[in-house]
Amino acid sequence: MGILSSARVAQWRAAADGLADAVSAAHTEGEHSVIVRRWPRADAPCAVLVHGIGMGQQYFGLLRAELTRTFDVVTLDLPGFGTSPEPSQSLSMPELSDLVANAIEAHASVPCVAVGHSMGSQVVAELAARHPELVQSVVLIAPTVNAAERTGWQQALRLVQDLANDPPIVAAIGARLYLRTGPRWYLRKLRTMLDHDIRAVLPRIQQPTLVIRGDEDRVAPADWVRQVVAGLPDGRLRVAEGRGHEAMVTGAEPVASMIQEFAGADHAA
Repeated sequence: MGILSSARVAQWRAAADGLADAVSAAHTEGEHSVIVRRWPRADAPCAVLVHGIGMGQQYFGLLRAELTRTFDVVTLDLPGFGTSPEPSQSLSMPELSDLVANAIEAHASVPCVAVGHSMGSQVVAELAARHPELVQSVVLIAPTVNAAERTGWQQALRLVQDLANDPPIVAAIGARLYLRTGPRWYLRKLRTMLDHDIRAVLPRIQQPTLVIRGDEDRVAPADWVRQVVAGLPDGRLRVAEGRGHEAMVTGAEPVASMIQEFAGADHAA
């Protein structure tokens, strides 16, 4: 995939940590908090970005920087991830989507374009099905969990294989966020993630849905992603060439273009 230049690495780090222009808020229900950050853009459609397991809003840094050119962008730190405090219990995916729905309704412009990566795709799928009034359209990047590999060790193996093809900075940023999360909460959330089967939710998503897969993604292989698209009433597939599971990190510009084209066509329809 090639080596990123030092200038590109600096841009990556600056984008991941760049919160100067963000409006921040916390949405709390009991012991569960979602940290919301918004980069407002007047009269623009709203895009809400939901991260995967072990991550946080920082992982969307470069994609968010691209999307703020045309969107009112909102990012979330789900409970126990990023800067959000760790609760004692892990919410199920439907319960987590309800919490996210309440956070979005309080702090974002709706209906929105709901974008989920990896585990975030499971949250977004439930959000679109359970709260359709809040979601204009859906983007699932590298959706999980592959039906043929629904164990923790299989998912870990595929992630390691995928990272082997990515620039070192992907692992560096990921490691920092994983360390912040800690193994205890990661394993609790992993069990919740594996207990959830996105296939049961897909037929209930009535919004136009774009599924994006990196063509080198080992975690979300081609056969599995085709199953996801086939299960959607209005699904379409785009492939990020030369990218892996972290396609929105290693290929922020092409992935952002796919989302912008999709959302633009959907809003114009």
